[in-house]
Amino acid sequence: MSEHQVALKWELATEGFEYEEFNRSHTLTFQNGLTVKNSAAAGFSGDSDALDPEQLLVAALVSCHMLTFLAYMSKKRYHVQHYEDHAVGVLEKNQEGKMAVTRITLHPKAIFAGERQPDAEEIARIHERSHGACFIAQSIKSEVIIEPVIA
Repeated sequence: MSEHQVALKWELATEGFEYEEFNRSHTLTFQNGLTVKNSAAAGFSGDSDALDPEQLLVAALVSCHMLTFLAYMSKKRYHVQHYEDHAVGVLEKNQEGKMAVTRITLHPKAIFAGERQPDAEEIARIHERSHGACFIAQSIKSEVIIEPVIA
């Protein structure tokens, strides 16, 4: 078991507190001291130069999936040289009519070095195992679709 702490700080920076005018920007400070500017998404009166919660959710999932994939590949003695992904989260109304990130699609691409190269079936199997073991994937209700890009 482990704990993961984030400190959030927001202060009113506008004259009034009407919905259309109050500022959404705030800071998130992580346990290691790293501070990032966060806000609502631009479409919800947020600051487009800041990260938004939806982006952070997608980032947490894609990062967790990659780290789990790399761990499995390392244990199977495959040498991953390069990994990239272009993850897409969709914010829309869910079946209950509430706004939610309903699905996140991952497009992982791994490049392997050395003589031992996994085939497409092995890569897909490890992605499936990675999804099942990813802490973040197991913590969210969003549908997660994995579409590996085979190099």
